[in-house]
Amino acid sequence: MAVKMRLLRMGDKKNPIYRVVVVDARKALTGEYIDCVGHYKPTAEPAELTIDNEKAKDWIAKGVQPTETVKSLLVKSGAMEQSKKLSPSKTKTKKGKKN
Repeated sequence: MAVKMRLLRMGDKKNPIYRVVVVDARKALTGEYIDCVGHYKPTAEPAELTIDNEKAKDWIAKGVQPTETVKSLLVKSGAMEQSKKLSPSKTKTKKGKKN
C-alpha cells in the first residue's frame, strides 16, 4: 500500500485552510485519511503552521512519502532536514531550434 503525506484543502472560497494528512495514495484528494499531522493556514498574516513533529517523524520513519509542498512545510517546522540534493524540475525545458 502506497502511503503519502499531503495537503487536504478545507475552508471557504478564497480562504483556504489545509490539513497535513497521511493518506493512501489511491484515495481521492478529499477522501478519508489515516492520520492528521498538522494544519496550515497560508492566508493568515503571518502564515500559521502547526505540525506535530513527533507524529511526522514517526510516519516518515515508517516510509511515508511527503509531497514536495508538504516536504517544504516539514523543513520549516523542523520535522525534516533539508536535503542537499535538489529535486528535478517538474516542467520540461524548451529545446532550441537547430539551424
